[in-house]
Parts: sequence; C-alpha cells; structure tokens
Amino acid sequence: MNRRNALKSAALGLGALSLSNAICATDQATAGKYKTNHSTCLWCYNGIPLEELAERGKDIGLQSIELTTVDQWPVLKKHGLTCAMGTHSNFSIETGWNDPANHAKLQEQYKQVIKDAADHEIPNVIVMSGNRRGMSDFDGMRNCAVGLRPIVKLAEEAGVTVQMELLNSKVNHPDYMCDHTAWGAGLAEMIGSDRFKLLYDIYHMQIMEGDIIATIQKYHPYIGHYHTGGVPGRHEINDSQELNYPAIVRAIHETGFQGFIAQEYIPTYEDKIAALEEGLRICEV
Repeated sequence: MNRRNALKSAALGLGALSLSNAICATDQATAGKYKTNHSTCLWCYNGIPLEELAERGKDIGLQSIELTTVDQWPVLKKHGLTCAMGTHSNFSIETGWNDPANHAKLQEQYKQVIKDAADHEIPNVIVMSGNRRGMSDFDGMRNCAVGLRPIVKLAEEAGVTVQMELLNSKVNHPDYMCDHTAWGAGLAEMIGSDRFKLLYDIYHMQIMEGDIIATIQKYHPYIGHYHTGGVPGRHEINDSQELNYPAIVRAIHETGFQGFIAQEYIPTYEDKIAALEEGLRICEV
C-alpha cells in the first residue's frame, strides 16, 4: 500500500472533511518533484508596462517574459529575467516561410534577429509557417525547409534555436499551415538540425488534435518550448476549463524536458498578476 492509499484508509473513520485534509496534505508533501522554468508572453498583459510586469513577475517566480524584441531585452535583464522566445517588430503569422516569395525578406530579418539573440543570450527565436492560400501541405513543408535551412545554419553557429509555433486553424488562425504536430515533426525531419524545434502550444493543439499527453510523449524530441492556455477561450488554466494542466506538465517533465513553459492566456481576473501567479503554481508539479 502506498503512502496516499494508507492515508485514505486511515482517514475513513474521520469524516469527509478529515479525509479531504489528509489527501490534501499528502499531495502537498509530494508536490514539487520537478523544476519548472517559468515564462509568460508579453502580449497577454498589454495594460501593464513591461517594467512593472518584470518587477512584479520576478517577485512571484517568473524567469522570462517572451515574445519580446531586442529593444525590450535590457529591461528584462535589469530585473534578472530573460526572454525565452525572442521575436522581431515586423513579425507576421500569416506571411511566413511556406511561400518562397517571402524568403529573401525573412532571411534578411532573421539574420539580424539571430545575431541579436546571440548577443543578448536569448536561447530561442520564433518563426511561423504562414497561411496555406491553397498550397498543399507537402509543398508548404518543402518551401519552409528550403527557406529556413540557411537561417538554421546561422542559428547553429550562434547557439540559438529556431522554433516554429503550432497554431490552430479552426478558431484563431484560419488557414494557418503548421496546425498539426505531425506536420511540424515532418518539417523538422526535413531540415535535420537540433537547432530547429517546434513550439508546442497546448491550447492550440487541444483545439486541433486533442490527445495532448500522448502527442507530447510521441513527438517530444521535436519540441523545444511549450505555451499554455485554458480551453475554451484561452483564459486561466485552472478548473474553469477542460485541460488537466498538472498532469500535462508532469508528462512534459517526464520526457526529460528542461526548457521553458510559458503562460499564454488572457487573464480574466481584475488582478492580472494574481492570475499569472495562479498559472505558475499550477505548473509546479
């Protein structure tokens, strides 16, 4: 009999309240087995100045504020934070690497982004496939690989990882191409570099595929970063939504993942920092 079951059995005669307290105490005693590296996404807190978000975030255990740009990274460093996933000011979801007409412009942009990331010790930069616009999945994958290979080569030399985000094309981003994990893994195989990974957004992939834990277990070698968000609605990740985040985060850690898990939900609480802190605590398992 394990410890939890023993406590349950011993508490049977103490009434429902005592049983609940005993189970809760056991959960607390066994919590915190894994070290979660905490990040959040700046765009979710548009009403809070970056300086304030960095200062208050640091106080609650935040280590990174991501989807930030080179001009914002000194503010993070000032407060002892980093940016787990860098971007640039002309970033676009719809206009991406699947269209060869975009390659020259994107390659020029990302030469600078990767250099800036390396100079500021930012580990990852984000890229997007772009929308299909009638293109087949295979043609889009091949085009992405052709366009990204020179950039990934630069990333290898700089010690930076390029990561393509998986988004849903059902609710939030109609026509987006990189909308299934298998497609992203196929692209990673085609590029063939450890400096190209997938940004697995749990919210988006629950909408597109479901089966989150099994998918993470299957494709984790291709995944370099995670985003959270409650389904439906992309709000808090507590018991107001359908995903069991403690179980998901535990499964992520059990793959050996040591990167960042970023909160990317739109807070509904009046105190947005309290909403963020709740998400951080939920992801400590």
